[in-house]
Amino acid sequence: VTIEEEINLNGVRQGAKNILRISNINEIFKRVVTCTASQTTTIATFANDVYETVGAIDIEDSKYIRITNKDDSNSVELAVVTVNTTYQIKLDANQSHILGSANDLMLSEADTSPSFGTMDDVKSLQINPGGNAVDVEVFVASA
Repeated sequence: VTIEEEINLNGVRQGAKNILRISNINEIFKRVVTCTASQTTTIATFANDVYETVGAIDIEDSKYIRITNKDDSNSVELAVVTVNTTYQIKLDANQSHILGSANDLMLSEADTSPSFGTMDDVKSLQINPGGNAVDVEVFVASA
């Protein structure tokens, strides 16, 4: 995975390039989903026992997750949902959100004092595009 920022500021190149190498990737899940206006769309689900959940991605095998808003002008809201909590962020047009493994990934809290407690597994990724139909790409690399 290569993440690169290229910025020319006052004639001087700024930015950074970071490379993450993930070994043993042998599965990918990639799809572009048209998220219906004013509806919440589940774009990916994760499970420990994938044989019990149709189309689920194995929580422990997932190593890299990227969600990209493919729209040129409209934003979407992304919800990262666990069994116990959720967090939501806005993805403006053409922006991406990157996560690591769905296994023990996140802990959401209602206050501003982090507990740094036990992390939860991601169970689903959901998109609400507001009043516009928007295409969203989800990419997951698994070992």
